[in-house]
Amino acid sequence: MRALCWHGKGDIRCETVPDPGIEDPRDAIIKVSSCAICGSDLHLMDGYIPAMQKGDVLGHEFMGEVVEVGSGNKKLKVGDRVVVPFTICCGECEQCRRGNFSVCERSNRKPELAREAFGYPTAGLFGYSHLTGGYAGGQAEYVRVPFADFAPVKVPSGLSDDQLLFLTDIFPTGWQAAVNCDIQPEDRVAIWGCGPVGQFTIRSALMLGAKQVIAIDTVPERLAMARAGGAETIDFAEGGVIDQLMQKTAGRGPDKCIDAVGMESHATASFDAMLDKAKAAMMLGTDRPHVLREAIMACRPGGIVSIPGVYGGLLDKMPMGAAMQKGLTFRMGQTHVNRYIEDLLHRIEEGQIDPSFVITHRLSLEEGPEAYKTFRDKHDGCIKVVLTP
Repeated sequence: MRALCWHGKGDIRCETVPDPGIEDPRDAIIKVSSCAICGSDLHLMDGYIPAMQKGDVLGHEFMGEVVEVGSGNKKLKVGDRVVVPFTICCGECEQCRRGNFSVCERSNRKPELAREAFGYPTAGLFGYSHLTGGYAGGQAEYVRVPFADFAPVKVPSGLSDDQLLFLTDIFPTGWQAAVNCDIQPEDRVAIWGCGPVGQFTIRSALMLGAKQVIAIDTVPERLAMARAGGAETIDFAEGGVIDQLMQKTAGRGPDKCIDAVGMESHATASFDAMLDKAKAAMMLGTDRPHVLREAIMACRPGGIVSIPGVYGGLLDKMPMGAAMQKGLTFRMGQTHVNRYIEDLLHRIEEGQIDPSFVITHRLSLEEGPEAYKTFRDKHDGCIKVVLTP
């Protein structure tokens, strides 16, 4: 089969690799009908996530048709159309029973690597390094789905792939980011990053009743899409973000702040931002946490900082004094997709939201390596790429 494979920093190739097969009775094999490039895939492309191996198949946003099931899988049958959450979860361990699916205790098949990096193993993820189990991803013609008798969700034929695909990750991720803010009717919510996750975070915050949503970015197409979704916007290239937030909130400031950027944040010429880039270039640091610093400083006392943006290593120069003195609450983590997916599917069916709004580019799998570069460099108005195997 054809698949997009990682071969080093900046080196993504479309190659022929072996077809997957059933390895466990709970497995299923999915023929991929649509897949997408996620912003967190760029962290792999840019070399920020460790424990990648040459030839690893990428991708964790995919859906398709069941073509084979293991002998122990009573949930799925050949021909079922499914969306597959990017977090691999067993449905039986203590964390899964609590609904904490992204920290499933059984699905990471390389727990020793995760334990060394994080203190505990986290869930397995599709196409996302050997820290998360080394599972082949979904930017491919076929995928083996472990624990397929639990996580995949059968979807109706009346909705298109474009409407359903983002239930695998970015729609639940934006939703969880907003849910983690415990939004109240008078809340002003500031969201850093108007990429795909940021766009769903904007719409989720408004659906959950935020009084005001302010989105921060500098890419014109992203800012325009944010405004179309109901947000006020700030271009961080036009001056101090915190001053602009105070102006837009009549001196109140944001009650809840969401970092939808993560480890590769960009900023205008501040000392901390320049130092982050220099340290990363010299391999003296891992992540660039400029946005997280800014969110902490901007948030009102007693507020919440929600972090859907991916971080992978160690951060420094964090204003923990400000966080402590203001009594901020931090909520973060990979998304517990199965906690939200049925509710979000119903919202799509009822017409509350059509997730296809975020798609700007539709390409073939063979065009994937170039699409990665277009997405990373924000060329051609690119916000979200969908690939068809």
